[in-house]
This record gives sequence, C-alpha cells and structure tokens, in this order.
Amino acid sequence: MPRSNFFAQLHSDPNIPCTVPIGAGPEEDYTRNSSASTASQGCYSERSTMSGEGSPYNNTSWNQSAPYVRSPWSRSKPSTSFFTDDGATFPPGTRLVGSLVREEGHIYSLASSADLLYTGSDSKNIRVWKNQEEFSGFKSNSGLVKAIVIAGERIFTGHQDGKIRVWRVSRRDPTVHKRAGTLPTFKDLLKSSVRPSNYVEVRRHRNSLWIRHSDAVSCLSLSEDRNILYSGSWDRTFKVWRVADSRCLESVRAHDDAVNAILTGFDGLVFTGSADGTVKVWRREPLGKGTKHSPSQTLLKQESAVTALALNSTAAVVYSGSSDGLINFWERKKHLSHGGVLRGHKQAVLCMASAGSLVMSGSADRTICIWRWEDEVHTCLSVLNGHTGPVKCLTVERDSDSHPADPRWIVYSGSLDKSVKVWKVSELPTGDHLSRRQLEEPSLAGKHALGGAAGNGVGGEGASQCFASPLEK
Repeated sequence: MPRSNFFAQLHSDPNIPCTVPIGAGPEEDYTRNSSASTASQGCYSERSTMSGEGSPYNNTSWNQSAPYVRSPWSRSKPSTSFFTDDGATFPPGTRLVGSLVREEGHIYSLASSADLLYTGSDSKNIRVWKNQEEFSGFKSNSGLVKAIVIAGERIFTGHQDGKIRVWRVSRRDPTVHKRAGTLPTFKDLLKSSVRPSNYVEVRRHRNSLWIRHSDAVSCLSLSEDRNILYSGSWDRTFKVWRVADSRCLESVRAHDDAVNAILTGFDGLVFTGSADGTVKVWRREPLGKGTKHSPSQTLLKQESAVTALALNSTAAVVYSGSSDGLINFWERKKHLSHGGVLRGHKQAVLCMASAGSLVMSGSADRTICIWRWEDEVHTCLSVLNGHTGPVKCLTVERDSDSHPADPRWIVYSGSLDKSVKVWKVSELPTGDHLSRRQLEEPSLAGKHALGGAAGNGVGGEGASQCFASPLEK
C-alpha cells in the first residue's frame, strides 16, 4: 500500500497497524489467521533489493486511564515443564522467565538501567520494576508515554502531547522520582517567544516556536557520551538538547512525514527513520556552543513506512524495520552500502533492539525474531511467541549470570496486550550451548566454542523453529 494511503488511515500512532474488524475491542486487536509456526517458516535473510510491499492496515483508538496508584499488575511465571502447549521445547539458554500483566493500559515504551525496568503506557503512569516486582512509580500530568531514556539519575520521557518530561531519582530514597522539569523549559519558552524570528510554520496558518515539538514525541536517543539528547516527532523534525542545562540547541526539519525512530551511532552520525519511507544519515559537527547537523546520505527510500531502527555497535551494522515486515541493514565497513534484507515477520515491524551479536525485532504479528550476526551472515536463532497483541517495544540488558563463553541477555518485550514479558536469550545457536562443567572448566569451554556448529534454535514460550537461508553475495 502506498504510504500516502497507509497513513491517511492512521491518526493515533503511525507505527501501529491494525487488522481487526470495526467495533472490535482492544483485547481483540491485531489478530491474525496464520499460526506462529507458519510465520516462522518464512524467516530468512538475503542480500537483495528492498521490497515495497505493504499491508492494508486500519486505525485503532487507545483508552486513557486513571492516575497513578499501586500497580494492578499481576506477575506470572511460566511452567517449569520443558514442553510448551504446541510441543516446542526450550533450548538451553533461551526461555521465558516471567510475565507482568497490566490492567491499566497498552505498553508503549520500555527502558532498563542496571537492575531496574521502566515501563510507559497510555495510562500516563511510568512504573519502575526490580527483580520483576514493583519497585516504584510516578505519574505524568498528561500525554501517553511513547519513549523513555535514562541518563544517570535523570529519566527523560517523550509524550503524545509533544512534551519531553524530566524526572530525577532521589539520592536519599531511590524509590522516589521527582519531576525535574519539561523540555523546553518555561524560561526558554518565555525568552524565545518575544522574538518573531523564533516562530516557524508547523501547519498551514499555524506557527510555533522552533524549540518545541508541535506533535507527539515518538522517539528519544542519547549521544554516545550521553551529553546530547535527541527527540524525534510526528511534526517531521528532530531536536537536539544539551542534557546539562536542558537547552534546545537545534531543530532539524528531517523528513516529509512523521519521524518514527532516531538513534545515534558511530563517527558522530545520527540515523532517522520516517513514515515517508526513508532512512537518513546526519553528521553532527560542533558550531560555537551548539551543534550543526547536516544531511550525509539517504540509506533507504521506499513506499512502506520506516517504523524502527537499531544499531549493532560491535559490528557497526545499522538496521531498519518497516511496515511491510522487512528489516534492511547496512554495514559501516562498506561505507553504509545496503547489506540485504531479513524476512521474518508477516506484519509490520514495530520495534528493534540489539545486544552483542544479536538483533531483535518485535512485530504486529505478535512475535519476536532473534537474529545473530556472525562472519557477515545473519542466522535466525529463534522466534519468540507468547504475546497476544502486537509487540510495541523492546529493551535488553546483560544477564548477570552470563559467561564469556556463553553470552546471555535479558530481553524485555512490551505489548499492546497490556503485558511485559521477560526472556533469557543466548547468543549461541542450538547445539553450541555449554554445560555447567564446560563453563567451570575454561579448557572445555574454549574447545567447545571453537568446534561449535551454527544452527537454528527454538526459544521462548510457544516459540517456533525459524530457518535462515544463506545470504546471497
């Protein structure tokens, strides 16, 4: 479907497709006819041209919920059985750890720091979790929580109402989060409003200050040194903020449609993905006390909306997910030339995350694909099933029990089924997992790691097998 028609149908969130019939309730959203095993059989990677195939998606509406109270979440643990309902088995190293079921709203954003997990939803509440138990929480006055990033003791949240809110953790009591301000600050708004040159046209016959977003803040990202905050918005711009004093340094009209994803990468580059179907690269340069971002190149131009970005910082590979269910990637060592396409989803890719040699993608088809990058080849390790609604957000942190010879990660997935699921995921393919004895004896671990054969894995609650074909050179 051409993006003009696709986004003419969307209002509340350009990232989210909906295939439910008119009148269906939130719990019935995003159902599909095919089974998880059927979907996974089409999971493979290739070096080919991009596809412009789209899917006919319709709009959906979101419920606004009550102010912050003690969490109505319920925690559940998966069965200890090694067999799931559909007969799939848990491979060593990859499994579902637990589920947090939310009764107050769809999950739109996640962020993790050390042993804490932050969850944002359309209830305006931000919950804080520790060891899968509610640890704290704080409430925003307005605006669905679409993005969360953590910078030390400060937490930045992006909202549907176009504001970025700043929260600070109390040094005396880490369970207390206090509102520290809003971006832009009231002082900067007042100072800028007196000069007519600070106003720009945001819509026909409507002007606004250039330092403020005129539409939903869809994404946030911190620079590598964590001194600069980037915010992307449906107003087609991204803005650059100095973390130290909360000042807006720059506003860039980046795309012809909503900015859905932004991330900072290597060599001072910034990547943006948009509903206009493009992925653009921007180069950051210092300019006096501020910054100047100049367009460097356009990596992708297609009909389908770009909905998510991820960066493998180790291998320097950039990924983009689209509303057609495809994942494109580019390699730094090849001057960001197009590397190929990963095909693992039947519906739109809504979120992506990377860790170690892995890249993960969450989709409207309710699955999470786990890909491994090694020797310039992507292998689909597994497809994680368990959510009953679209997977809207992902975040990853290293498993504290991980071993250098068997690196493992904790993956958090937030869904529009009002739940957060917690997964343990290994970087090793099936057949390469180490026994406790091998982990305790370095000589055995090293021998196994050298002799392991690549393969395909099965992981997670109800996860199904996923096959990856060799890349076409």
